Amino acid sequence: MRLRVAPGVAMTPPARGGPGVVAALVCCLTLTGSGLTTATAGAEPPPARELREHFDNRGISDDRAPGAADLDGAGNSFSAQDLSAAGWTPGAPLDLGGARLTAPRPGTPGTPDNVVADGQWVRLDGAGDALSLLVAATSPHGPGAELRLPGTVRYADGSRSDHVLSAGDWRGGPASVAAVALPHRNTATGSRAETVRLYAVTVPLRGDRPAVAVRLPDDPGPDADLHVFDLALQRAARGWTGTWAASTSGYTAVGPWTDRTLRLVVPASTGGTRVRVRLANTFGALPVDVGAVSVAVRGAGAAPRERPVPLRFGGRAGVRLPAGGQAVSDPVDLPVPPTSSLLVSLHLPGTVAAAPVHAKALQRSYTSADGAGDLTLGADGTGFRTGPTTWPFLTGVDVRGGPGAVVTLGDSITDGTGSTPGTDRRWPNVLARRLAAARDVPAYGVLNHGISANRVVTDRYDGDGISSDTGGVSAQHRLDRDVLHQPGVRTVVVFEGINDLRHGTSAADLLTGLRAVADRARARGLRVLVATLTPCGGWPDCTPAVERARQEVNAALRADRGTFDAVLDFDAVLRDPDAPERLLPAYDSGDHLHPGDAGLRALGESVDLSLLPPRAADRRAPSRTAPPDAADYAAGSRSTTTGAWSEGPLPLRASRSTQASVTADRKGALP
Repeated sequence: MRLRVAPGVAMTPPARGGPGVVAALVCCLTLTGSGLTTATAGAEPPPARELREHFDNRGISDDRAPGAADLDGAGNSFSAQDLSAAGWTPGAPLDLGGARLTAPRPGTPGTPDNVVADGQWVRLDGAGDALSLLVAATSPHGPGAELRLPGTVRYADGSRSDHVLSAGDWRGGPASVAAVALPHRNTATGSRAETVRLYAVTVPLRGDRPAVAVRLPDDPGPDADLHVFDLALQRAARGWTGTWAASTSGYTAVGPWTDRTLRLVVPASTGGTRVRVRLANTFGALPVDVGAVSVAVRGAGAAPRERPVPLRFGGRAGVRLPAGGQAVSDPVDLPVPPTSSLLVSLHLPGTVAAAPVHAKALQRSYTSADGAGDLTLGADGTGFRTGPTTWPFLTGVDVRGGPGAVVTLGDSITDGTGSTPGTDRRWPNVLARRLAAARDVPAYGVLNHGISANRVVTDRYDGDGISSDTGGVSAQHRLDRDVLHQPGVRTVVVFEGINDLRHGTSAADLLTGLRAVADRARARGLRVLVATLTPCGGWPDCTPAVERARQEVNAALRADRGTFDAVLDFDAVLRDPDAPERLLPAYDSGDHLHPGDAGLRALGESVDLSLLPPRAADRRAPSRTAPPDAADYAAGSRSTTTGAWSEGPLPLRASRSTQASVTADRKGALP
């Protein structure tokens, strides 16, 4: 579509094909192909310019003058008041998708606020492992179709990398990948009640060389446009390893909570001597104020082992989480023993009626009464009673240094359904304890990103507002947030898909989804392991057709020699040799779908630890999340107190002495 400007805007846009940049409110932009190819031949591109120098459209209007902007060529625009109400303060920094972006500034007459993509070259400055963009796709005819558009990044050494963006429409795109949803669409004659969305998306970069420019996609034609409002490099998160994390599985009604303190219990995996926490308001519609936060190693119940350490955010005691936004605390000194329990306390000074949560914590946390005020520094548990069995707002805890992390991406079996609550017997917990005890493999952090009821291909929770459904958006839709943006991630284990088959997804479509996950992760330099699907015969909807599809998927995964770096045969670990469509009775929790404590232990014990470290070639290539002391994973030793690494030679060989032995006769549980 032709370049458009709002009424009253006087400007001369760059010529088509000339220098320009797409600054856009991200509507639904996801990477659909890595396209990391190098090309140095061809005509020299025009000089790149700063993003704001390319701005040629005004897409945000004041509700008092809604006709002053025209985002889509039909007189419609975003509401400046809605953005402010969501906590998106104009021009303020905004942590979205692993990058520090800037909240859009509504344009004034003569001042546009975004660029319509048309092949402009935008200046970049420095190395990063990904590029984040804030964008929106539009159509003058109403809600539009998804846009799939190619782009290019140019590097200082003359090489280039190509990518493809999949951008949903601001009015009709999916909620599941939106950064924020706003309740109104401004028109030339006033405001209309309609949900419109912005999206924060990323594309991979070559992290080992400085990027100097990105070419925005060409104009897709007369029926659609891609708008870019901001972009930023994702800088490598050097020196941090995730020790605990949980996925946001939904946005649910809570309490309401008023002026109360939550004390959340979380299990650490790897250890360290400095710590920080991550908070998020994923799927949130309104900003949330967190008045104070503390962290401590747990003693007994709600009592810490020692007085909690207060946390600050940019030097301030509290933080406001905008709708869809994130916050990372400043680091503090706190020795964290491996596989210990931590207490993270959050004071919520206002009233909170809905919150993003991880629904199945399988751990009872603690809460104060309403009106109790800030108890985050309470040293003996006084004022707390048993509280939520969810993890609201808290999405991660990181320790300084370390060799990196393994992410387990899965569904309810990874989430721990079927295990004994309060005992940390999920199979990723078992894996974490093995890594902490092993002396010949790095003590990776293990980050459990399982969500009960989750699927690979389709969303269970659609991301649209408050819901009792906490099955999460699909693995493909949450991959950036739950895997690619995790601190120190080196390897991902994908164990998911049985829920897809149970709800009608074909084996072929599931395999396509699993391979898409692997392709995107490997494009970001991660090692990818996939696990076969375990049996569910006896569960009501595990029909013979589902079993045939499961066998088809497993056969394809076992035969795959290129998409995945290794296959973990979890099916072989848990199935009954006499009835391979069913779980071994000793491993069955009783519902015939979820393994119990013994079965989960068998899964965690069966993982060959030598499969987890990146290949030698991977270790030589810098990663966005690789700590500086982890360039060579074979160099180092661990403190027996904190698990922290120190310099020294260490052979990188996995000990198999603690692994489960899987034989044809597996009628008993593991000893």
